Amino acid sequence: MTDDLRATPAALRLLPSRTLSLVAMHADRLVNEGLAAVDARKWHYAALVALREAGPVSQAELSRRTGIYRSDMVAVINELAERGFVERTPDPADRRRNVITITPEGIQQVRRLQTLIASLQDELFAPLSQPEREQLSGLLTRLLEHHARPGSSSEQG
Repeated sequence: MTDDLRATPAALRLLPSRTLSLVAMHADRLVNEGLAAVDARKWHYAALVALREAGPVSQAELSRRTGIYRSDMVAVINELAERGFVERTPDPADRRRNVITITPEGIQQVRRLQTLIASLQDELFAPLSQPEREQLSGLLTRLLEHHARPGSSSEQG
């Protein structure tokens, strides 16, 4: 344990929510800096991965799938389109909507970013064995699913 951690009051050190928050801040910084080094952002990665998995979708559907606010999605799509990673075309069924499609260049970018993300994950979770990483991921997913349910305590009030 580092001196800074030792100096933290035990009542704070023993709060899992605080520890989770501190690790999340570190993870976010690590990923953001890693992606910035290759002129990318986490929302670029999220949008490209979602498009590769789902195929062409509306901006609204892409927003829903990635958790990116609709108002922010326009900027993300603009950035990706300027780089040739996605194409935006009018929806033939509803000309007021746009359909977003990943390009071959976008698929190549996803592959590059996945390699980078994997190395960042390895850096972040270096002290954990593979089974411990899987266990942590499962526990975090369980917490997230619980709190994302309609009517959960985090949804009320």
